[in-house]
Amino acid sequence: MSILTPAAPQNSGPARSTSPTALNTGSRAARRRGKARMDPTRNNTAAGIAAWLLALLFAVPVLWMVLTSFHSETDAATNPPSVAANLTLDAYREFFGETSGVSPWPSLINSATASILSTVLVLLLAFPAAYALSIRPVKKWTDVMFFFLSTKMMPVVAAILPLYLFARTVGALDNIWFLILMYTSMNLPIAVWMMRSFLAEVPEEMLEAAQIDGANLLLILRKIIAPVAMPGIAATALICFIFSWNELLLARVLTGVVAGTAPVFLTGFVSGQGLFLAKVCAAAVVISLPVLFAGFAAQDKLVQGLSLGAVK
Repeated sequence: MSILTPAAPQNSGPARSTSPTALNTGSRAARRRGKARMDPTRNNTAAGIAAWLLALLFAVPVLWMVLTSFHSETDAATNPPSVAANLTLDAYREFFGETSGVSPWPSLINSATASILSTVLVLLLAFPAAYALSIRPVKKWTDVMFFFLSTKMMPVVAAILPLYLFARTVGALDNIWFLILMYTSMNLPIAVWMMRSFLAEVPEEMLEAAQIDGANLLLILRKIIAPVAMPGIAATALICFIFSWNELLLARVLTGVVAGTAPVFLTGFVSGQGLFLAKVCAAAVVISLPVLFAGFAAQDKLVQGLSLGAVK
């Protein structure tokens, strides 16, 4: 009786190497690739370096303007620029009127008055409007938002002549209160857009609980919604203040001697003759300081407000 033995399997292709050395090398390479992909330190370092380079790129012109403001007119006009020139306060003395006799304080006070009061009015008007468009159901709210946005599509220069004729007719030329009204209407659409996105992040459960406890609308707006949306309100206020402080065209056309603002004073500060670069830099530094101080004061609230709603 014969015993049948199974035939050996035949290889249909070339033999593959399965040595332990090759397996270990491949696994180590795969682990290194996975570690490189999963290690956030390298990515964070690269992003930090790129952010610092970008910040320096934007900061160098500002720092150069500040340095030039402390140079004499002769040193400021040299080509190539003289970085190591002697420092002096002559440009600032001339800006504040020690040599020219023209004081910038009335214009600075007018700019502060118009910017602060118009920002307060914008917040008072935009807050309930944003509440109605974000929390309370409003029919065709997208059409309302598009209408607000469409008011910013027309360039200001197209409305200058009608505004000037209207102001002359009602006797509002060179009037700071008419300028405040113009700044309020200019910033109100963008404020409603911004605050609507901020108020949309307020949990509806908080509002329902307050209504169950018997709180009225004013109490809900003041005690519940305003504290929660304070970062967004601060960001909106700062942007409206910056827009009002930097506005030139309306102030140039609608004001004169009494209600002239700081940008208008800056445009008329320099004559067309002689050297004036250091004086312009000094004036620009002084006029930029209120915006910088406001930004630093509201820095935390501004970052929270601009990032509000970015992550669900």
